[in-house]
Amino acid sequence: MAQADKLEADVELNAPADNFYKIFTAKHTMFPMPLIVFTQLRFMKEKADVDEANKTITFTAVEGHVLEQYKSYKAILRVIPTGDGGLVKICVEYEKLKADDPPPSKYLDILVSVVKDVDAHLVKA
Repeated sequence: MAQADKLEADVELNAPADNFYKIFTAKHTMFPMPLIVFTQLRFMKEKADVDEANKTITFTAVEGHVLEQYKSYKAILRVIPTGDGGLVKICVEYEKLKADDPPPSKYLDILVSVVKDVDAHLVKA
């Protein structure tokens, strides 16, 4: 049986944390998410759960290519206000289907990139 594991990253925000949080909590329930992974367009359907009290959004994979390698996949974003900006704590929780499957580092990298891009957009706005 495969073991559950996790990858983590922190990203500093220059934009106000509340504005960033609102971007990710507006109108999310279940939707297909297009991803470009190593130049291939792939889709993943995920369920989004929002914890307003802790400013946490949990995306759980329910369909798609990510479940070809992982029994379970969850991406958790926790937005923490700090002064004028904030901090986003990203945690990817996963369970491999096979022990020799690689960790989902590329998905963590995509999440870090998305957080940085949204932050840059909000700073310009």
